[in-house]
Amino acid sequence: MQLIYEKSRPGCRAITFDPLDVPTATMPPQLCRVSPASLPEVSELDVVRHFTNLSRRNFGVDSHFYPLGSCSMKYNPKLAEAVAAEPGFAGLHPHLSSDRAYLPQCQGALQLIYETERLLAEIGGMHQVSLQPIAGAHGELTGTLLIAAYHRARGHPKDTILIPDSAHGTNPASAAIAGFKVVEVPSNGDGTIHLNAFKGVLTASVAGVMLTCPNTHGLFEPDVRRICDLAHEVDALTYYDGANLNAIIGQCRPGDLGFDVMHFNLHKTFATPHGMGGPGAGPIGVGERLEPFLPGPRVVPRDDAYALEWPERSIGRIAAFFGNFMIAVRAYAYMLHLGAEGLKQVSEHAVLNANYVHARLKDVYLSAFPARFMHECVLSAAPQAKQGVRALDIAKALLDFGLHAPTVYFPLTVKESIMIEPTETESKATLDAFCDAMLQIAERVADDGQRLREAPTSTPVGRLDEVRAAKELNCAC
Repeated sequence: MQLIYEKSRPGCRAITFDPLDVPTATMPPQLCRVSPASLPEVSELDVVRHFTNLSRRNFGVDSHFYPLGSCSMKYNPKLAEAVAAEPGFAGLHPHLSSDRAYLPQCQGALQLIYETERLLAEIGGMHQVSLQPIAGAHGELTGTLLIAAYHRARGHPKDTILIPDSAHGTNPASAAIAGFKVVEVPSNGDGTIHLNAFKGVLTASVAGVMLTCPNTHGLFEPDVRRICDLAHEVDALTYYDGANLNAIIGQCRPGDLGFDVMHFNLHKTFATPHGMGGPGAGPIGVGERLEPFLPGPRVVPRDDAYALEWPERSIGRIAAFFGNFMIAVRAYAYMLHLGAEGLKQVSEHAVLNANYVHARLKDVYLSAFPARFMHECVLSAAPQAKQGVRALDIAKALLDFGLHAPTVYFPLTVKESIMIEPTETESKATLDAFCDAMLQIAERVADDGQRLREAPTSTPVGRLDEVRAAKELNCAC
């Protein structure tokens, strides 16, 4: 494909400006270029075709299957997009919520914020929810700041957070940024928390426990209630990482399991746009004892209207306005559209799809754990690696089949790991096409290993030197 500069032809124009009907403005000489900018000269049709063709070379949920484990890269319903495009939401200026005099002009938005928080609180079994956090890890940070504020208020500052080795990857960083020391808890051979090891590090200095359930091995923690109870015995709070909520939504609620604080990934479980650094949203839910510390201001009903109120011991703002409001609009529409029964079916189909993929692949790729998986399955390419083809090679080879690669080398506890999360939105036909490709790649390992190690060969860009790209980032290309 040619670069836009290679399509340039002298005299071509994409637009013709009308004659000025106002006085010509002049720029100060010191701000003017010495020579004209070197810009491509192309027609409007050239521009449209160029960028349309570029877009077709990208992978996206609307165009490709995205089996990224621990990411829940599912289809974003266009219904939610249409609701978010409504002028009353899309054209609303955020500063209207900054001055009491303007609050009457944004009552609809305030109502949506309030009702979205109530819906999420019900789904999570939480007392209150704040929409302010703008990402999952931002929700984690907010939650650990709430835990710290709680212990300070009680006059018993604690300095340690316990995190299993099967937790979501950003948990340790979030806890460390909040000022805590992190102690890792190992897993059993079955991929769940080693309960005796947990008891061994559960001391009076522990402020909280961050738990992902199902964990990043794709397994539900059978001792989750016991772990929460043990933590509460030493006045530690329990944090639920909502990264994998898609597996249990409508089936059980983190609050009922004993969790004091959690975050929701609206860009995962609630099917809002996801990927490439944003947008996202990580609302935080809390039990009753953490409510006084929530970020402010809060939207509250007052005399048939909605007003703003600051919690008694608020940790302050952690995002401008109410976070990524337009993501909340999409999630609100999604929840109302599916209803309680629909949300329950989300988790049922997500778990079914993951176990179907596992059943088709487990005899060729090594199953990481013996237990039944939840919304994602973890396989290992260790057998293929012994023949010279690693998990990375398999992931790259899938690109030649027009399929996005699954997550590889995570979780870190599994050698040559391949983590696959099909989500509930994919059909059996799509899952079969993916599994067929994975099996075909496995068949090629012995006979065509060198070609697999060179994959992808059909994409616009071949295999990159990823280590060099990370160390020598060049954004000017």
